[in-house]
Amino acid sequence: MNTEFYSIRAEVVKAAERAMELCKPYLERTDEITEYNQLKMLRAFQRARVSESCFAASTGYGYGDRGREALDEVFAEVFDTEDALVRHNFASGTHTLTVALFGVLRPGDTMLSVTGVPYDTLQGVIGIGGESSGSLKEFGIRYEQLDLLPDGRVDLEGMRERVKPDTKMVYIQRSRGYSLRPTLTVREIGEIARLAHTLAPHCIVMLDNCYGEFVETVTPASVGVDLMAGSLIKNPGGGIAPTGGYIAGRKDLVEACSYRLTTPGTGKEIGCTLGNNRELFMGAFHAPHVTGEAVKTAIFASALYELLGYEVTPRYDEVRGDIIQAILLGNEQRLINFCRGIQQASPVDSFVTPEPWDMPGYDSKVIMAAGAFTLGASIELSADAPLREPYAVWMQGSLNFHTGRLACMLACSNMLRD
Repeated sequence: MNTEFYSIRAEVVKAAERAMELCKPYLERTDEITEYNQLKMLRAFQRARVSESCFAASTGYGYGDRGREALDEVFAEVFDTEDALVRHNFASGTHTLTVALFGVLRPGDTMLSVTGVPYDTLQGVIGIGGESSGSLKEFGIRYEQLDLLPDGRVDLEGMRERVKPDTKMVYIQRSRGYSLRPTLTVREIGEIARLAHTLAPHCIVMLDNCYGEFVETVTPASVGVDLMAGSLIKNPGGGIAPTGGYIAGRKDLVEACSYRLTTPGTGKEIGCTLGNNRELFMGAFHAPHVTGEAVKTAIFASALYELLGYEVTPRYDEVRGDIIQAILLGNEQRLINFCRGIQQASPVDSFVTPEPWDMPGYDSKVIMAAGAFTLGASIELSADAPLREPYAVWMQGSLNFHTGRLACMLACSNMLRD
């Protein structure tokens, strides 16, 4: 392990070497998953007949944009879905999820979240905890929630009581957000989807797939998910897509979502690409490899910090459903120093010192470390946390394992220095 360019404490280097020994079989397993997904992506490009002409910019209405159509085909192929809607004009993951929800839900429908309360940014979309102008609630869509079990798992028995034959949507959030509950694996998502369809055969099982793409070889659509959505500045953008999102699933549902994005009747047939296709294609092609590098970074971080006496979730030897690693650091100063160490290892803004601040929507100060080429891109290495008990930090991303591993070591060295 080459550390000649950086000053890292000897005890951290020793622990890192031991962590690599512990991690070896799990890093190798990650490489196998990456290879499978990367070759699947290559085949998808070939089947969609991607050519240089697909990178040409369209303007105005964007009629006949071959690149736009081919990109949809690529995503549908790799996600095992009937159709996909991939666009640069999705402003965020939350925007993408919002288009999907409004696309398929109608006044009087019931949406049941079986993974507890959704991400903070989606709560206003749904209308949880108050009146939000233009929310689902304002449009007469009912929201119900099934809380997670004490161990953070989905309450399957509770689903038997709460899912009714007329339930329109069973909503699943794959990743953990700012919580310590386990991320759902595809196997667990399949159990939820099968039970939902048994209890309500015509319901839509929708998945917030953020952070989970390409982490496993089996896709959510292949185990019963009807509709899923995610952000292109996370896993599926490969660290290259500058913005955007995707919706993938059943053809009729994707079409309904496209009517919400543009207009009823025109749907996917309009929408110019303005020269963005090349970066979206390139990002998608790199996505399986980059996701694998992020997973390897998380595995190493888990092993390293466990060796140093910290509680981690998931552990390095556990099956993973996303790229996120949580580390419980025990006190405020260690948390701040960790984030500052991650920032120092960034290729962009490494000279910046992260400071806790009063972030809107949170009941405590939040600290964030991110030196990214794309603002907010969490497939690039970042770490963030609210400054409150148990002083856990959530780390995710890394465009390559070499710098991700270094960042974990610098963060640790920085904690021990003060």
